[in-house]
Amino acid sequence: MDQTIARVRARYPIARVCTRYESPLGPMLLAASDRGLCGVWFEGQRHGPDATTWREDPGHPVLVETVAQLRAYFAGERTSFDLPLDLQGGTPFQQSVWSALLGIPRGGTTSYAALAREVGKPQAARAIGAAVGRNPVSIVVPCHRVLGTGGSLTGYAGGLERKTALLQLEGALM
Repeated sequence: MDQTIARVRARYPIARVCTRYESPLGPMLLAASDRGLCGVWFEGQRHGPDATTWREDPGHPVLVETVAQLRAYFAGERTSFDLPLDLQGGTPFQQSVWSALLGIPRGGTTSYAALAREVGKPQAARAIGAAVGRNPVSIVVPCHRVLGTGGSLTGYAGGLERKTALLQLEGALM
């Protein structure tokens, strides 16, 4: 088997189901595995998957609950998510970064450098940035809450306009 195909299959197991969600910030693809929610991507987002082989299942319980919680979040009625997560699609380092992102509260932000210190890799701000950018569960795992030095709005796989809108929704930007 081609190494590229093997890497893709390792990152995105075949046993995934998906559905589409029309968010206020544009169409999204949601994915679940047997373990939980494993994907929330904006359409056209950098590092998004090729889901052409995934089975559509809008009635999957995790996806139904994800849509309900995202609707409440965008309506300003939900401040956190309570969903089973499957983050096994990343390396151990990426998983540690994604876990650290879960500790950033709504309305709060952090920097790449602070996140690097938090995961015990103080010299790895760039590697942290790469891991944040590959977060497969955007919004739920709040990568949009990570800012550049001095609070500058830097990179977001879903686009800076969406990052700005999410931070404004959460009261982190006025």
